[in-house]
Amino acid sequence: QVQLVESGGGLVQAGGSLRLSCAASGRTFNNYAMGWFRQAPGKERDFVAFISRSGDNTFYAASVKGRFTISRDNAKNLVYLQMNSLKPEDTAVYYCAARRSVLVTTTPSEYEYWGQGTQVTVSS
Repeated sequence: QVQLVESGGGLVQAGGSLRLSCAASGRTFNNYAMGWFRQAPGKERDFVAFISRSGDNTFYAASVKGRFTISRDNAKNLVYLQMNSLKPEDTAVYYCAARRSVLVTTTPSEYEYWGQGTQVTVSS
């Protein structure tokens, strides 16, 4: 299994940027595809971004495409979410998640491991 810990959240003005990090334990990090999800109070957990095991394939929710970039450094067991041009509607707790399947998925229930989340707040 893999243990995930998110960091990098905070308060930012609309139009600003943040970079989230997700640190993974274990020696088999490169065997996991990774995703970022977010959840606002009273709402369901929504897909944000996906990256394949090698990092050569990415997929984004329409609401963040062109503004967010997911990347990974397998040598350091890290996955990142660079968030630019932030909007108030991006405010949420952001979670990283891992799955062993090679297939792209946007469904939270299909991810096996989850971090505890990091808060992102965007002021207007």
